[in-house]
Amino acid sequence: MMTQSLQNGFTLDNHYLQDLKGPVPLPTQYAPSLGVHRGSCPVEPHKDQEIQRHRSAQAAPLLGSCRGKTPAPMDVQMCQSIQPCHADHQGDLSAGQLLKWMDTIACLAAERHAGMACVTLSMDDIQFEETGRVGQVITIKSKVNRAFTTSMEVGICVSVQDVRERVERLVCVAYSTFVGKPAGPQKVLLRPVEDLCSAEEQLQHSLASERRRLRLYNEQTFSTLLQDYHTLANGNYSSPGVCSRRDPLSAVSTEFTRVESIELVLPPHANHHGNTFRGQIMAWMENAATVAASRLCGCFPSLRSVDMFRFRGPSSVGDRLVFKAVVNNTFNNSIEVGVRVEAYNCEEWTANKPRHINSAFLIYQLANTPGDVPAFPQVTYTTQDGERRYLSAIVRKRIRMARKHILSCKEEAPLSVPWDKSNQVYLGYNNVAALTVLAGKQDWEASSISDRVAVYVHEEVELLCVQVQMEVMTSALHAFTLLADLTLRPLWDKHYLSCEEVERADEEETVYHIKCPPINGGKSRDFVFLLSKRQPCKDGDPYVVALRSVTVTTVPPVEGFLRSEAKCAGFLIHSLGLNSCKVCYYNQVTSGVLPYVAGNLAGWSKSMEETASACTTFLERDLITTLF
Repeated sequence: MMTQSLQNGFTLDNHYLQDLKGPVPLPTQYAPSLGVHRGSCPVEPHKDQEIQRHRSAQAAPLLGSCRGKTPAPMDVQMCQSIQPCHADHQGDLSAGQLLKWMDTIACLAAERHAGMACVTLSMDDIQFEETGRVGQVITIKSKVNRAFTTSMEVGICVSVQDVRERVERLVCVAYSTFVGKPAGPQKVLLRPVEDLCSAEEQLQHSLASERRRLRLYNEQTFSTLLQDYHTLANGNYSSPGVCSRRDPLSAVSTEFTRVESIELVLPPHANHHGNTFRGQIMAWMENAATVAASRLCGCFPSLRSVDMFRFRGPSSVGDRLVFKAVVNNTFNNSIEVGVRVEAYNCEEWTANKPRHINSAFLIYQLANTPGDVPAFPQVTYTTQDGERRYLSAIVRKRIRMARKHILSCKEEAPLSVPWDKSNQVYLGYNNVAALTVLAGKQDWEASSISDRVAVYVHEEVELLCVQVQMEVMTSALHAFTLLADLTLRPLWDKHYLSCEEVERADEEETVYHIKCPPINGGKSRDFVFLLSKRQPCKDGDPYVVALRSVTVTTVPPVEGFLRSEAKCAGFLIHSLGLNSCKVCYYNQVTSGVLPYVAGNLAGWSKSMEETASACTTFLERDLITTLF
């Protein structure tokens, strides 16, 4: 829950905001603009109105200006008192009403920048953190983050205030894409956003470009991942992310949740351009999706995020809009509902020729549901279209996870621990124990599986891990001997430029300095790793090669390289026979490791599979090329 204490009326303090696609906290030199942060901070009168600030590690600025300054001319703000007509039957602010306000304020910000009429192309990256109630005050702020050639990204921040408690909480952050409405067939060229006064504005300007790149990649990425998941679903693989919810005896058919609703577009539903108000369309879509979700779970779930509202065509007064909603899939504690909007004019209505004008995918959750207990019934599909929607929902969940971590600018606390021979036993034990705990985590979801290489991912609230399994035709001892010497790794891992031994404490603990090449236009990186290796204590135990970052005074930061850290990584080697073994590689992803796995997470790269294949080939060589 993101809150902000207020004093002296509605003066906002400068704290961090939450970016949708993952937490985006900024370094301390950045000056955030809106004073909304996690943790309740009510004013304490006995401390002379001192505000206790609880900064969240997930916080990040979105829009606005610095404290004590007049808002920038391009900022647009709306304040609304929540009335009963804005609420649902439970007294909570209707998500549909909120979406209408958000679209209105975003459109006004876009038109203020463009100097002409603008229309919504899409609204995405919406994650609801809080719910407003009757009597509270909603504040919506929007600003153009960046203008491209013919489109612009508008950032939207919504907060709610209980005026009696003088506490303000973040409701959601979203991003809309707008274009100028042309008078003719030519597209409207937009002027760039200038006068980026603060570091926060410069950051959002930069992130807008990255979000746009991910949106453009989305279609290609989606097709690639969907093909992979079709292969998983149709193969004989044990994939918890794909096949575990298809038992027709214990699952509910998604066809049971289908909803169809029609609306006639009347003059009150039009915007100031004469077209159907797209905020109203989003509100109608949310209503249909909520009904579909409620049919499945038998109660009223809460809308938690929206994958994307994508507008494909216009609508006008007199159109008949048909809303078709259905549950696509359920996950551990969330549910995805897809909504399709079809428009008809009088002639099209008679001829039954619809126009597909919008699609969206809405994510619902139940309040106060333990994360390890499924909140929704398992679902299955009974038609070919149902299978497509079922698998597509898994792919979209994967893409959301990737976007969240790729767009994260989270400033991590130092992960390295000081290395000294006096604490060698303690560090070695923790190194091996951390890898063992990581390998023991449940609910790994398959990313790709081939004959001899499989990639899995595991995500928790603030944790992302990857696992690569390799079947190798060599003895477990042979594989262990090669993998336990990091100086050999540049021979098969393209992400290792060099690896030098820094200090050998004994036969089980060694410190290495690794240099890695730049990737995706970034900087070269280097790591200082403690490697701890252990042989099995009894039959059935794996060989262990554990890695973690340490600080060594003899290896200071190297010019031209960004010193990065890994929290937990390594190999477990399981013997399958005299000349066969299973090698499992694990990595708890950090900001330093993320650039090297981001392509795999997002679906536009197979680098992890390629590296695993190279590792398998290396391990299966007949000769050991080094002495141990």
